[in-house]
Amino acid sequence: MTGTPPEVEQLLDRAHALGADPRNTNYAGGNASAKGTVTDPVTGTAAELMWVKGSGGDLGTLKAAGLAVLRLDRLRALVDVYPGVEREDEMVAAFDYCLHGRGGAAPSIDTAMHGLVDAVHVDHLHPDSGIAIATAADGEELTHRIFGDRVAWVPWRRPGFQLGLDISAIKAANPQAIGVILGGHGVTAWGDTSAECQANSLEIIRTAEAYIAEHGRPDPFGSVVYATLPEAERRARAAALLPLVRGLASTDRPQVGHYTDTPEVLDFVSRSEHPRLAALGTSCPDHFLRTKVAPLVLDLPPDAPLEQVAERLRELHAEYRDDYRAYYERHATPDSPPLRGADPAIVLVPGVGMFSFGANKQTARVAGEFYVNAINVMRGAEALSSYAPIDEAEKFRIEYWELEEAKLRRMPKPRPLATRVALVTGGGSGIGRATALRLAAEGACVVVADRDAAAAEKVATELGGPDVAVAVTVDVTSEEQIAAAFQAGVLAFGGVDLVVNNAGLSISKPLLETTAADWDLQHDVMAKGSFLVSRAAAQIMTEQGMGGDIVYISSKNAVFAGPNNVAYGAAKADQAHQVRLLAAELGEHGVRVNGINPDGVVRGSGIFAGGWGAKRAAVYGVEEEKLGEFYAQRTLLKREVLPEHVAAAVFALTGGDLTHTTGLHIPVDAGVAAAFLR
Repeated sequence: MTGTPPEVEQLLDRAHALGADPRNTNYAGGNASAKGTVTDPVTGTAAELMWVKGSGGDLGTLKAAGLAVLRLDRLRALVDVYPGVEREDEMVAAFDYCLHGRGGAAPSIDTAMHGLVDAVHVDHLHPDSGIAIATAADGEELTHRIFGDRVAWVPWRRPGFQLGLDISAIKAANPQAIGVILGGHGVTAWGDTSAECQANSLEIIRTAEAYIAEHGRPDPFGSVVYATLPEAERRARAAALLPLVRGLASTDRPQVGHYTDTPEVLDFVSRSEHPRLAALGTSCPDHFLRTKVAPLVLDLPPDAPLEQVAERLRELHAEYRDDYRAYYERHATPDSPPLRGADPAIVLVPGVGMFSFGANKQTARVAGEFYVNAINVMRGAEALSSYAPIDEAEKFRIEYWELEEAKLRRMPKPRPLATRVALVTGGGSGIGRATALRLAAEGACVVVADRDAAAAEKVATELGGPDVAVAVTVDVTSEEQIAAAFQAGVLAFGGVDLVVNNAGLSISKPLLETTAADWDLQHDVMAKGSFLVSRAAAQIMTEQGMGGDIVYISSKNAVFAGPNNVAYGAAKADQAHQVRLLAAELGEHGVRVNGINPDGVVRGSGIFAGGWGAKRAAVYGVEEEKLGEFYAQRTLLKREVLPEHVAAAVFALTGGDLTHTTGLHIPVDAGVAAAFLR
């Protein structure tokens, strides 16, 4: 069999169109399928296949490789061996025996819904409007009122083989129906062609939207009881609170944070009903698997003193953990997976917005997006009726489902710096750029800080964009710009764990030609600048209570006395001693402070490109383009030091193997005997 079947092209086009609009389904939520006939490459006979989005994919970005490919004759034959709802989880393993060829992606739990429904094309989606109907207390009656006999109601059932049988039976009994509302869950639609299926999906979604807009109460969340802070004040308060909240949310395991202050969130947390509704939790399985069954809700006004807010957040966090453990103990059986962690994934703060947390930035961001979906669902349900999500026991069955546990076990092992947030000064070129690249490659989120905004943006884009890196423009001699840079990092990722003091410059002059301005400039950037950056970092790290790393890119010139270099060498010696002083002071907070002493890094260096290289070449009587070679020949190893060698030393210090090392300076100079540490 060669080429892509037309059914697959149609399916992908439909998936992309539906998945591109968040009104239709959430990120990675829902699935779509198509059935068709191909020639079996082994027998030469016709084989009826189904292509369906596999486990973990996203409709909006779905590719052919993300489809599971199954033989329909074998899939339908599973009906005859189905052992019943109490053992339906066994059917997921049976899907592997229905795969065609290599089978493509792993089949999801919803495979039966698509394969057993008698329609060529099937969509299963999680639109906010559809889930609002699905979670309304009188959802069945609303479905009939809104759609007549064009859409049927399916009472809540956990996703699985039995749900596929239920939908298949309801479709057979209602030939006029274009789809169903799944109680507590979402919608499913079908069609004989891909275009018809897409049109039916959109008819259900848009009809529900229009009905809610026309018939819903104008203030389903009640009256405004908390004022929303102005944007600048709101973001400043969020930045002040996030390190503490991230530390609390990382009690069981480190987490990355995300801040959301969209209009939907700000309106929700300003209203009188938001504590009641938040306590009910989310309903759609896709939602609460990422947001947990309920958020932590701060119960203080936006203008409460920060000290009071911090104390209350600590109290609420302790209560949340007790309540979550009690929830687990109420429903756990001897076969249940162990408790995965009792910290909240969502924290709501009136007047400020929402903090969401996850194992990486994307997971944290998506958790927040899912809670926005949940807010929209609550609004729609409360506008028409009252919000009535699935009960707690059902949520537990899904949250601690063995199939979900198996999915977690299939995830790749986290990279060494996963969950860590790094800020690198001078990150737009040379050693800083190489360090940012290495830290991101090892799993860190990176704040690329540089005076050159374009260079910082270029590196942040190179690292992968806002789920991995953000760029900030900062002159390290400015306390205000440093504060703004750290605030941006906190708002982007929840905090800061690893800081690399790399920003620097050099002016090579003999003593008698070195001006006070030369001296001040070099000390302002390197000695004072690294002090200011370290001070700002230490403030955040101590608030988080998660430890941290501060790394100084010093120089062999901190211990090596070379000619025509008094201001630069003295500034680097200052940095070197800051390492020792801060290591002694910050150790009680679990913050390690170490330094790296490179030899001259010529290639890719902003310092050398800015004229320093020509001056040093003149001092040593060599051609500028041969300066790196000259430096290499004076070392014991006869090797040139490159930016990536320094970046490797940063990773060695922070990657997890040197957990008991602080106050250390590592030479990365290929062996300069005169710079040996004594």
